[in-house]
Amino acid sequence: MSTTTTPEHSDDHGHGHDHPEHLAHHFESLEQQFDAGKLGIWAFLLTEVLFFSALFVAYTIYRGNYPEVFRFASQFLDTNMGALNTIVLLFSSFTIAWGVRNAMLGQTGLLKMNLVITLICAGGFMMIKKMEYEHKFHEGTLWAGHENTIFRLDPNDVPEDMKHHSTAWDNRNGDFTMAVKDLDPEFRQKLGIFFGIYFCLTGLHGIHVLIGMILMVWLLMRAMKGEFGPTNFNAIDFGALYWHLVDLIWIFLFPLLYLIS
Repeated sequence: MSTTTTPEHSDDHGHGHDHPEHLAHHFESLEQQFDAGKLGIWAFLLTEVLFFSALFVAYTIYRGNYPEVFRFASQFLDTNMGALNTIVLLFSSFTIAWGVRNAMLGQTGLLKMNLVITLICAGGFMMIKKMEYEHKFHEGTLWAGHENTIFRLDPNDVPEDMKHHSTAWDNRNGDFTMAVKDLDPEFRQKLGIFFGIYFCLTGLHGIHVLIGMILMVWLLMRAMKGEFGPTNFNAIDFGALYWHLVDLIWIFLFPLLYLIS
């Protein structure tokens, strides 16, 4: 009498019962999957570092050529707001790092809490930056070439609408106006270079913060479904690495732009 064997039950990927739930079919183990993901996120972050490095090189060249311009221009930045944003981002780095630990331990409630706090910190950072930008546009402390910048060769060549809406050209703020009008014309125009670099660096950083906020919302939605745990925390870990890079870039931007003088 012949015997027959029952074939092993397989899942949709053709694996047996011992196949981990969160293991993709093209990986042999969870460790291999994690290492591959880690390599990928580090490679991506390296491209981000190279991208910002080019802008830091431009900053270094211009500051080396016009050190007195950068020292003078930095006084128009609000150091208190910059410091507050630094504190906010540093705290958000702590909460997202704590969130990674929560995911590794299966603490879903704490994970969701820390993701929400990180998201709130990111939103707070963007609100503070929005207020800074609005103040800059209102005063006219803008990059060279902008039609409403106060850093122009001829201080009398100001659009009429600029005179009406900008406090920089209002007699009630005479000290500020004279501080700019009495400067050497070429020096005054070079101040626009600083603000061009300022808006470029902080604007690109702000875009990365917005991307991080979208990432946090996606992670939070998955956390609310209970998808993360001791065997599946890769996305949280990789998202935290991205957020740490965003924080690290700001830590460089704050002293380079706000603390020159």
